[in-house]
Amino acid sequence: MAREIIHTDKAPQAIGTYSQAVKSGSTVYLSGQIPLVPETMEMVEGEMEAQVRRVFDNLAAVCEAAGGGMKDIAKLNIFLTDLSHFALVNEVMADYFSQPYPARAAIGVASLPKGAGVEMDAIMELDD
Repeated sequence: MAREIIHTDKAPQAIGTYSQAVKSGSTVYLSGQIPLVPETMEMVEGEMEAQVRRVFDNLAAVCEAAGGGMKDIAKLNIFLTDLSHFALVNEVMADYFSQPYPARAAIGVASLPKGAGVEMDAIMELDD
């Protein structure tokens, strides 16, 4: 099965040896997004809520570029440097998702690229 590389200027450019997403059949594997502003490639300014929203906005842009939307995410992985922000992530997530919600994992990590407090990656399943 051929793979399609997904790219959009509406999300941060890859800062390493990876693609923003890869589509294989009807499944799209979205690479991890941190709270970079696409236009400047700088970290978003503000508190943790601003970081979480920027990450969701970045994921949404890649979903759209792949022909889907946040509603098509089947699995979401959330990486936090401070798990005390878990409740905040839940609150913000409610602005981007409605039921049925995707499967999800929230994982505490020691550090993330560029000093980010949050990173997320996802698997999206598109309708045939």
